[in-house]
Amino acid sequence: MTPSPAAALRPIEAWFTSRGWRPMPFQRQCWRAYLEGASGLIQVPTGSGKTYAAVMGPIAAMLAENGGTGPEGGLRLLVLTPLRALSRDLLLAIREPIEAMGWPLRVGLRNGDTSSHERGKQLKAPPQILITTPESLSLLLAGPRAEAVFADLEAVVIDEWHELMGSKRGSQTELCLSWLRGRRPSLRTWAISATIGNLAEAARAAVGVDGEPRIITARIRRDTQIRSLLPDTIDGFPWAGHLGLRMYEELVAALEPAVSTLLFTNTRNQAERWHQCLRFACPEMDGALALHHSAIDRAEREAIEAGVKAAAIRWVVCTSSLDLGVDFQPVERVVQIGSAKNLARLLQRAGRSAHQPGGTAQVLFMPTNALELLEVSAMRRGLGEGLVEHRRPPQEPLDVLLQHLVSLACGPGFEPEATLAAVRRTWSYRQLERSRWDWCLRFLEEGGDCLGAYPRYRKLEREPAGADADGTWRYVVREAAVARLHRLNIGTISADRAVTVRFVRGAVLGHVEEAFIGRLKPGDVFFFAGRQLEFVRLREMTAMVKATTRRSATVPAWGGGQMALSDLLSAHLRREVDRCARALDGEAGFSLDTAELRALEPLLERQVQLSALPRTHQFLVELCHTREGSHLYAYPFEGRFVHEGLGFLWSWRLARHQSGTFTVSVNDYGFELLAPRGYPFEELLGEHAGSLLDPADLLEDLERAVNLSELCRRRFRSIAQVSGLVLNGYPGQARSGGQLQISAALLFDVFQRHEPGNLLLAQARGEVLEEQLDLGRLIGTLERLRGSEWLERHPPRPGPMAFPLLAERLNNRMSNESLLERLGRLRQQACRAEGL
Repeated sequence: MTPSPAAALRPIEAWFTSRGWRPMPFQRQCWRAYLEGASGLIQVPTGSGKTYAAVMGPIAAMLAENGGTGPEGGLRLLVLTPLRALSRDLLLAIREPIEAMGWPLRVGLRNGDTSSHERGKQLKAPPQILITTPESLSLLLAGPRAEAVFADLEAVVIDEWHELMGSKRGSQTELCLSWLRGRRPSLRTWAISATIGNLAEAARAAVGVDGEPRIITARIRRDTQIRSLLPDTIDGFPWAGHLGLRMYEELVAALEPAVSTLLFTNTRNQAERWHQCLRFACPEMDGALALHHSAIDRAEREAIEAGVKAAAIRWVVCTSSLDLGVDFQPVERVVQIGSAKNLARLLQRAGRSAHQPGGTAQVLFMPTNALELLEVSAMRRGLGEGLVEHRRPPQEPLDVLLQHLVSLACGPGFEPEATLAAVRRTWSYRQLERSRWDWCLRFLEEGGDCLGAYPRYRKLEREPAGADADGTWRYVVREAAVARLHRLNIGTISADRAVTVRFVRGAVLGHVEEAFIGRLKPGDVFFFAGRQLEFVRLREMTAMVKATTRRSATVPAWGGGQMALSDLLSAHLRREVDRCARALDGEAGFSLDTAELRALEPLLERQVQLSALPRTHQFLVELCHTREGSHLYAYPFEGRFVHEGLGFLWSWRLARHQSGTFTVSVNDYGFELLAPRGYPFEELLGEHAGSLLDPADLLEDLERAVNLSELCRRRFRSIAQVSGLVLNGYPGQARSGGQLQISAALLFDVFQRHEPGNLLLAQARGEVLEEQLDLGRLIGTLERLRGSEWLERHPPRPGPMAFPLLAERLNNRMSNESLLERLGRLRQQACRAEGL
């Protein structure tokens, strides 16, 4: 007899009572929904108790089995998390009530750090609760015991689903869940998400297309207080980075040694530089100041996390490696260095402080250029309106599907028709066409049109589906070497090959990209993991280093570091500029009503004197001439990726009317076209302004303007790795990044020449257009600008809004003069020209 929900939840209520807690209404709502057989999504503010809301329902059901004596052996609850650091916190959180109440449940942890001995034990006697990552789940499905391991599974909880669903890791998770649901039709799925704008789509992506997901939210007030560090003076010449490290004294003065603080940067390179700066500025914080990012060795990251929780480490300079739900209750303040570029990201980082129900998140904003003060003012207003960005799942990434099918074939095998039906029940592949499915099967079984002569590309073989198969068959991987290599390369995260950084005498510090190490010579000094290191030698993808007291400003750079303004924040930013324009014009009801806008007043006034501030219905274009040449500055305020596409599109379309060589520079506010002196921008804009914003023939023009083929070639390398066309090899025999690149480039050329209809080529093109060039947003921008009033100005020299674009271009130019020296000289020239 099944107990009532109230009876099943008594052990859970008893533990809450023993802790002096009272379950929140949304938690009880989740538990009851689970016990009723529902699946869904939980979205409440960070630190409100989402984890216990998601897992206590399945635990209550387990404890109610066998007349209340608890479950027998077998895996019942699978908890998926995107980060290993999160998995350790989840393990502690779930174990706490189990050990306190003596419940007969075992909890296991399985990820890339789990020992082979522990993994073997988990396969022979699975725990009732297993915490793992999408990659480790795929690896389990690729094993011969997959069906036995998941035979008793009742529930899956996906933590931080908003982080997974917008990437191929989310597609990987969806496909794994489709196989589990095929084996366990009554499987319940609950996703935990931070605040995002498209909750209904997020719930569908987690639960699949069958059934109606429950969406559980709660009106828990969680205030976020943002205070900006403002410079004493802001002149009319801002540029990227000039307020950053040069304002370190103001940042140090605002920090308190006794207040636990996370200092977030947007890139690992920035984190290294700021940690180095604070270390030299605050020697008294030695031992209480740490650096945390994903390239640092796991053991050191774990030690830092433990130090924060124990309040031994007070300040941590970090990146998105600490964005997610790692439970840092001692953290009292968050510092955001540079704009977060995204409202949801700022909310997530703010939630790291006061990580408990009812807490007030404190964020100290440290601008890295003056115009970022506009962004934080827009962010504060956007958060006040309660709007956040959407996360869109990728649509039908075939490289992930190919990897998933080989995983199934390495494990239990799969029947094509049943697997197609299961795949179509996922949100991302719900519209998968039969022709595309058949192409995938043929590609894996026969190598497609080009690769059939090579056995390593003919991975799948057919065998009868069982002793009484009645003519039905399934696909399997019979070659043990193919299966081993596939399991070693499971995953959807691809990057430049990582080189391990290790002291000559032993300890591993972390990893950097191969391209960075390739530029070093023995004896070169660089700064990494908070240490000054001397490069000794490179051996088998391991960089041997030793500590040194010699100083260096060289810091590793990692790919994928640049972030662009989200579409939602871009709209808020345009409204903020509009507000400034109206306030400076003296319109009633408008004023510079935030501390950031008041600090920017001198810069804004200088911009109005030299040019203009655009209203929301206007599109500002500035034309000026200097000794460098003819300049065109345009300000759509749509983010750097859209501006990159627009800049190259305009340069191509202008060159069709008047040939010329253009240099394009972009930032989040606009783009610059620099042409030779005398280039007739004025005449061309007068005659062809409409055609510059015409969406017609956009794809053809972009293809010519940005060398789309080369961009597709670079993107294909990642697709080739995920799909299994290019493999890294066995441990100790890993191929270099150069070898992988050459292999992928050869395949790309072969497909283009002999199989132009290859669907992976089409995927590479689609990803470049939709992700790298943001085609949908680019088309929307062109339509918006076509309907805007064209505001053309001719300032005598580059103004405040143009200066950061000029700096962006100079930063990418080789010179024996430092960037700050060049910018300082240009600033002095501008001041002399204005009589300042």
